[in-house]
Amino acid sequence: MKRHLLIAAGAAILLLSGCMVGPKYAKPTAPLAPGFKEATDLKEGDGWKKAEPNDTPLRGKWWKLYGDAKLDELEEQVEPSNQTLKIAEANFRRARTAIRFNRAAEAPTIGTSPNITSLRASANQPYFPSSLANNDSGEFTLPLDLSYEIDLWGRVRRTVTAAREEAQASDADLETARLSLHAELAVDYFEVRSADAQEQLLNDTVSAYSKALDLTQNRFKGGAAPRSDVAQAQTQLDAARVQATDIMVQRAEYEHAVAILIGKPPAAFSLPPVPLNVQPPQLPSVPVTLPAQLLERRPDIAAAERRMAAANEQIGIAQAAYYPTINLAAAAGLEGSSLLNWFNWPSRFWAVGASASETIFDGGRRRATTESVRAGYDASVANYRQTVLTSFQQVEDNLVVLRILNTESVQQHETTASSEDSLRLFQNRYSGGVDTYLQVVTSQTTALANERNDIDLMRRRLDANVLLIKAIGGGWDISDLPKL
Repeated sequence: MKRHLLIAAGAAILLLSGCMVGPKYAKPTAPLAPGFKEATDLKEGDGWKKAEPNDTPLRGKWWKLYGDAKLDELEEQVEPSNQTLKIAEANFRRARTAIRFNRAAEAPTIGTSPNITSLRASANQPYFPSSLANNDSGEFTLPLDLSYEIDLWGRVRRTVTAAREEAQASDADLETARLSLHAELAVDYFEVRSADAQEQLLNDTVSAYSKALDLTQNRFKGGAAPRSDVAQAQTQLDAARVQATDIMVQRAEYEHAVAILIGKPPAAFSLPPVPLNVQPPQLPSVPVTLPAQLLERRPDIAAAERRMAAANEQIGIAQAAYYPTINLAAAAGLEGSSLLNWFNWPSRFWAVGASASETIFDGGRRRATTESVRAGYDASVANYRQTVLTSFQQVEDNLVVLRILNTESVQQHETTASSEDSLRLFQNRYSGGVDTYLQVVTSQTTALANERNDIDLMRRRLDANVLLIKAIGGGWDISDLPKL
């Protein structure tokens, strides 16, 4: 028995060192450029800077760059409470268990099925001599069965590798969801603050227009102005009130969005109004890497690359189906006719052997499977390259937005100051009886539009700054992928 077991073990070791069929994975090339086009015209300090090797300001809690305590407080509530993030985390845990499931095939399966039976043969069986019939007999069996598929062609090993790569992709999906949710919260938060600034501006405007209406009414009563001036002033006031009321809808919607992101029902969350500062010192500087380095900084690119590697393993798994499957089986145990002799040494039994199975004809099923997984691999390569291109576009888009909005913001500040000076001039001329109230109405409309645009430009700059952080991966690095 020992000799047979040694022979079987030696054969198994020899077969386990067999070759693996299928292509060896090599990461395909991706379309690259030497640098970002839109970064060449940007001045550092416009919300970006060239990344240095020791740059670490984005590692971890990148939102602290904005120096807003309330934003920091809200961001801290995303991970423990956001349900979308919990879904991504659960998907990662499920993908990780698939590794253990597939890795179990690398070990033999051992089982047992104890059996106790009592049998009496019928003396009236057809073609059965009645003299051979026994009154009854017992059978007591305690077997131990072993079954093991020898992974000669690498099918099992490739299945484990594919599961590991899919789990890494799932972890990258989790990081992508985490980055997206934190960025979305920052954007929604700045939208709320922008609405607060718009509401404050419109409330101040309503107050100013009320005073202007009082002035026209007094002039009308004194005979110094026609009734049309009163009507125009009243119209301006009513229009400003409508705008002030309407902005509350936008604020409420973004406040509700913030509540959902931190896992709270909107009815249980309230964000006190704090107007956005239209002229902060400058936007936080975001270190922008080279396009080639971006491939290692974006979790969505890492997820696409890991799935591409998993798809490559599927080709080897499909090709292994062309080769025979070799199984090693063994059984041992005790078998007796009664409890008295069940555990005696002569009751022992054992068997060991190997078997091979090969599909000779399957009507083209294996070839179709191989072609299918090759097509899946080609699709994963295209998806990887498209993800890379999309990431480059997102960086370029936000760089150009920051550059143009920075220039536009300076221009808008100057325009706003000029419109406010013009409004004061026409108000003084109207009070002195030099101009009609139509000039005041026109200058009021122009000044308000410019002041609102000032706030909107600051909001757009902050949004672009946050989206640039998201576009470069938020400080994530491919080395953060778990070693599974």
